Amino acid sequence: MILRNLSSTTFKLFLSHFLLCCLISYVNSLGQVIYAVNCGGEAHTDALGIHYERDPLHGRIGIASDYGKRLIIGRVHPNDNILYQTERYHTNTFGYDIPLNSDGEYVLVLKFSEVYFSAPDQKVFDVVLNGDHTIVTDLDIYERVGRGIAHDEYVPFVISKGKLIFNGEESEIRGGKIRVEFIKGYKDNPKINAMYVMKGKVENVPKLPPIQEPEPVTDSPKEEEKEVPKNRRPSGPKMPDPYTMDDSSAMLPIFIALGAFVPFLFCLCKL
Repeated sequence: MILRNLSSTTFKLFLSHFLLCCLISYVNSLGQVIYAVNCGGEAHTDALGIHYERDPLHGRIGIASDYGKRLIIGRVHPNDNILYQTERYHTNTFGYDIPLNSDGEYVLVLKFSEVYFSAPDQKVFDVVLNGDHTIVTDLDIYERVGRGIAHDEYVPFVISKGKLIFNGEESEIRGGKIRVEFIKGYKDNPKINAMYVMKGKVENVPKLPPIQEPEPVTDSPKEEEKEVPKNRRPSGPKMPDPYTMDDSSAMLPIFIALGAFVPFLFCLCKL
């Protein structure tokens, strides 16, 4: 009843404010974003309000590429295509140092998209955290999602008393920084499109939507045999049914024969 009494303009303002509050509440539920970088690209604020810094490795290590701008990236908000269209790759192992020394639970989100290769087994590499933990093994982006599709890796870990703990294994944190490295393998060059570190649990991290599977192609149903309408005449002249003829029509030849035989018999008797 209240919404019905609102004018169109007032309702739009109310709706915009409501959605903004929901978005702010949702972003706050993500936890504190400690570090975010748009690898190979410029600074960007995404649809959730996460601010990604300009790539700190610019002009220092590896090669920045915006080749992905030729594509519209699937699974992401249009505003955030840029996070997956730009990338940094290197002909050798390379990495980023992330300032992090406060105890707590964290999630590292690594963002990838394959914008060059059109087949699997062309680019394959590992990702290592803090020098000791292999957090992604044999990553083949095309094999995972295809070409021009966003793919995120979610890596939960814990920091406690100067140590990083991942899957129950510990490593020392040196200089108040942890390092994420992209390992050069035998299949092309390692790369990264964007990443961020959030303080919180992995279930609080927004996930990419499911990949839209193509609709299965089904055989067209076979045409049912058409029934001949009951009022449709069969082709050809209609033939009489001999079994439906009455008895009188069947005796007619006998009567004709008797009619011819009686005068003949009368003539014989006169002779």
